[in-house]
Amino acid sequence: MIDTLAAAPAAEADDLSASALLASIRSARDVEHAAAAEQLDLAARWADLHPPESIHSAASFTTPGCEHEEPIAGPGCPLVAEFCAAELGAVLGISTLSAKKLIGHSLELRHRLPRLWAHVHAGVVPAWRARSVAETTIHTSPSLTVEAAGWVDAQVAAAAAKIGPAQLDRLVAESITRFDLADADPTADPEDGYLHVDPRHVTVHGQDVHYAGTVRIEAELDLADSIDLDNALAHGAATQKALGSEESLDARRAKALGDLARTQTALDLFHHGTGSAKTSASDEGGLPAARQVVLYAHFDGGLSGETTVFGPTGRMEHGLRLALLDQVQAWCADSRTEVIVKPVIDLHEQLATPAYEVPDRIREHVILRDRTCVFAWCARPARACDIDHIIPFDHEADADGRPQTGPTETGNLAALCRTHHRLKTRTTWRYRMLEPGVFEWTSPHSHRYRRDRSGTTRIDEPPN
Repeated sequence: MIDTLAAAPAAEADDLSASALLASIRSARDVEHAAAAEQLDLAARWADLHPPESIHSAASFTTPGCEHEEPIAGPGCPLVAEFCAAELGAVLGISTLSAKKLIGHSLELRHRLPRLWAHVHAGVVPAWRARSVAETTIHTSPSLTVEAAGWVDAQVAAAAAKIGPAQLDRLVAESITRFDLADADPTADPEDGYLHVDPRHVTVHGQDVHYAGTVRIEAELDLADSIDLDNALAHGAATQKALGSEESLDARRAKALGDLARTQTALDLFHHGTGSAKTSASDEGGLPAARQVVLYAHFDGGLSGETTVFGPTGRMEHGLRLALLDQVQAWCADSRTEVIVKPVIDLHEQLATPAYEVPDRIREHVILRDRTCVFAWCARPARACDIDHIIPFDHEADADGRPQTGPTETGNLAALCRTHHRLKTRTTWRYRMLEPGVFEWTSPHSHRYRRDRSGTTRIDEPPN
């Protein structure tokens, strides 16, 4: 029955002419755009139901590596309860941060970019294009005023459906610049605040790992920096070739970029090759290892006689990426790399301590078991998370002669990122461990989710 039903649409599609197929594809796309527009509207209405006083404080984004917080939407938009995004994200099967962005974009469009908002709901502009504009106007530094956002809206709305994504990005940046110039003090420095939208970035697409163990990097640099980088990569590639490398130019340039990240390991290799430095790491006069990066790689292994034999593939903790044994061996063989082999931790063993503080051995056990934050759909690496007592530790138990209800033991500990640790502590979200590494979460609206090493699964729907 299932196979017959699955084959039916394909059979019907085979009967369509080329023109009919194109019409069907266009119709399906229009349905998709309409659904995305409705989702934006519903996200804004969800925000309306959750003003700051309804749960906790106003929602904001925290940028990794920064101490400041960024607004969920621009000035003039209503504030939103901090933790309402978690429930929305869980229902949609996306992370809390992605849900915050959805809410922020919906509010930015509805309140500060009303023309775009209207075009989205009229089916003129796809929601994803409007959201890309909202992402820029929200995070422009310094913040765009309501008037500036309205100017951008007026300039962009009519063209948003007619130009490509790159052109749209440029149009938004140009609109912001033109508003700045029109509103500028004629006595001020014309270059002061000339371009609020800074297009420079370096993005490592670490979640999209090629089977060969490579990832894609995308960057936009200052012109002078790009020339310097190109020259450095060309020099690094030439050095590798001079030392006997038979790899392609592209591969040597890629390796040269990695060498730059490790403070010019290629230069160190050149010294080794020419004899200007000693070849033994132990004889190098106390010089530190050239490669100063900590990588956690996990491979299954077994004994063959007295030799440990590892499988060909494993897993990198950072980003949960595929790791190839040959690649790791090449890293370890490269220029004074220090390799530390840690003992295997039995994740089925139950560890405990009478104290509240989690010792390193138990922390490492929980990190390796959970891998990421254990909240629904969250992917933050466990090594960057807090270790939470699922049942809170009773700090007065010993003094009052009571048994400890929230012991510090692996069966009562889980990895939670700071956002979801605060969510669990300050809201009615609750979770329990069903078995080691398997958790069940219940939301304030009674939605339930199962989280294990394979990901998140909805358990059931809440009662009506």
